[in-house]
Amino acid sequence: MSNLELHAQLTIRPGRLETFKARAAEVVRVAREKDTQTVRFDWFISEDGTTCEVHETYASDAAFFEHTQHILAARAALFRDAVDGHRVTAYGDVPQGLIDVANAHGSGLDTYAFLQGLHPEPTP
Repeated sequence: MSNLELHAQLTIRPGRLETFKARAAEVVRVAREKDTQTVRFDWFISEDGTTCEVHETYASDAAFFEHTQHILAARAALFRDAVDGHRVTAYGDVPQGLIDVANAHGSGLDTYAFLQGLHPEPTP
């Protein structure tokens, strides 16, 4: 599996939905302007506005770490102002560096290896 795929689940603080939306838009704007190997960075919000799920795909491990550096300040503002907690799930060959970062920040990381699908390897 050449791409690194992540799903992040975010809990939006009560009464902070509009702030969340503004901060999320800034994170996406920065990624759109600076990232060169991000394949997917899609945000989905629940109907009641209490949770958000982000689907991310990167061309390589290096692309993920590049992306992380680009959005660092904007993501910090998002978490500071509007997010109470999050959980990340990674799919495929997950780099040890990503596991280490997730463990260092206390949120942990759920990982899944590709088992099978319509194609011998998942498609981006």
